[in-house]
Amino acid sequence: MPAAPAAQAAPRGSKSGGDVSGTDSEAGAPPPDGFSIGHWTNAEGATGCTAVIPPAGSRGGVDVRGGGPGTRETDVIGPFAGTSEATAVALCGGSAFGLAAADGVVRWLEETGHGYETPAGLVPIVPAAVVYDLAEGDASARPDAAAGYAACEAAADGVPERGRVGAGTGAAVGKIRGREHSTPAGIGYAVARSGAGETVAALAVVNAFGDVIGDDGMVLAGPRSEDEETVSTAGIIAAMKGPPDWTRLEERNTTLVCVMTDATLDKAACARVARMASGGVARAVDPVFSDVDGDVVFCLSSGNGETERFTPISIGTIAATVTAAAIRDSVRSQA
Repeated sequence: MPAAPAAQAAPRGSKSGGDVSGTDSEAGAPPPDGFSIGHWTNAEGATGCTAVIPPAGSRGGVDVRGGGPGTRETDVIGPFAGTSEATAVALCGGSAFGLAAADGVVRWLEETGHGYETPAGLVPIVPAAVVYDLAEGDASARPDAAAGYAACEAAADGVPERGRVGAGTGAAVGKIRGREHSTPAGIGYAVARSGAGETVAALAVVNAFGDVIGDDGMVLAGPRSEDEETVSTAGIIAAMKGPPDWTRLEERNTTLVCVMTDATLDKAACARVARMASGGVARAVDPVFSDVDGDVVFCLSSGNGETERFTPISIGTIAATVTAAAIRDSVRSQA
């Protein structure tokens, strides 16, 4: 399979996602056929949630890194669990409280006939992960089951809405000097196609402790100095003679990613692609996977048939590229 062209995030100021190879960079390219994405946003409370709904029978995998993840049902799509399907993925603000939004996603899926088939009926499998945004707005405003249900009701195909919406409503990056000196982030999106025509898309919720790094290696978004200049978190840490003032440093941070593809991947291959996509997080966030981050990457595959041996390598390589592009898009979409 030939190498895919490099994924590109949307142009600064555009509200479309990343694209490659012949697609209109302003209109963007959608996720694979059958995938829908919806947001519930509480702009006043600076929180929200996002539902990613793949076609029926899609497989899922996950890669969890960092010292502080907040998750639900990630074990069930892990490599040692028996269930291979994932009915949806819920990405939520609200810290641990926000995991309640997954209940609403489950209810909507049950009502609409989606789920893992069991002798007693369909059981939706909804892995979920959260970001900590309680310090951004109203700490009592948290996504709940009604919010998760509403995100599903809003789900649509096509290029998803990006920026400070859904789970990215209260997101920020570069928090070593405190959230008041951080840079707003949100939800980013990017997509690419393999030489064989397979689509690989990534949706990222970027609420990192570290900086977002451009493809030129420079800080794209990070902490701001007293003069409102962007500075480097890694540079600040390297120059420190002792530990920081922990009362000012934001300890609760996360980057969440959901990779979507129509390539044929079994459950184990989805897990390996998610692991490779975590490499894209490391390209675009620095520092990354730290004790004060809880980074999670999901991979959903809708392709049918047998998994060819090279497919996870090809799709994982592209997934890392679109993951990095989606993370950069999350801050460019704020402009």
